[in-house]
Amino acid sequence: MDFTRIKYCVEQRICTVTLSRPEKHNALDDLMVAELTAAFQAAQKDTETKVVLLNGEGESFCSGADLAYLQRMSKFDFNQNQEDSNTLMRLFLQIYTVRKPVIALVRGNALAGGCGLATVCDLIVASKETARFGYTEARIGFIPAIVSVFLVRRIGEGRARELTLRGNIISADEAHKIGLVNHVVPETELDQFGLSLASEIVRSCSTSSLGLIKELLSRIHGMSTTDALSYAANLNALTRMTDDCKKGIEAFLKKEPMKW
Repeated sequence: MDFTRIKYCVEQRICTVTLSRPEKHNALDDLMVAELTAAFQAAQKDTETKVVLLNGEGESFCSGADLAYLQRMSKFDFNQNQEDSNTLMRLFLQIYTVRKPVIALVRGNALAGGCGLATVCDLIVASKETARFGYTEARIGFIPAIVSVFLVRRIGEGRARELTLRGNIISADEAHKIGLVNHVVPETELDQFGLSLASEIVRSCSTSSLGLIKELLSRIHGMSTTDALSYAANLNALTRMTDDCKKGIEAFLKKEPMKW
């Protein structure tokens, strides 16, 4: 797929996906959603990709839905709206379950659907000076329906209720305080911090383990304690039989550095 809304590149086992509509504050439309879905599908299949960085060009990470797209949506019938909603759902699920860590680098606004895009990433690194987060849908008569499933998992129901019912916008420091954001850094250090974090994971962690951890975390939520423990125990047993685990244990016992 030829990309017109995003940029995609892979270097040193790190795939960088960049929202590239700076003149529109990287607003989402159906084409950008399709291109992002294709990009994450490609990253999943690419054996050279171990970690994904998601960022945005210009002043904003992603300001939410494009105005022209919203105008078109307002004329959709139920079937069209349902299909469009399912397309966004598939993108969020693709990012959430891709068997590689995904790190969002947020400068400027991450609002509504743009905040949802960051929420489904594994880690969020935010600019201290400019990053702002908000699930503002209720203020235009809409609801943050799809992302709420992931938001509750990330920060708990109480905080999710306040953010979505108020529709207010919070700073990077506030987002960090409630557990939405993992790291807050000066804007001048954002890109380097994200690259260093991705490089650390590439260098230090097993590819097999990363995929299995993401599978584990995406599946156990909502299971009963007994079912979750049974699933985890089975995955534990299977992991011990992987080549990565055998090599890692051998290197550990020999006190040799492991090159992943």
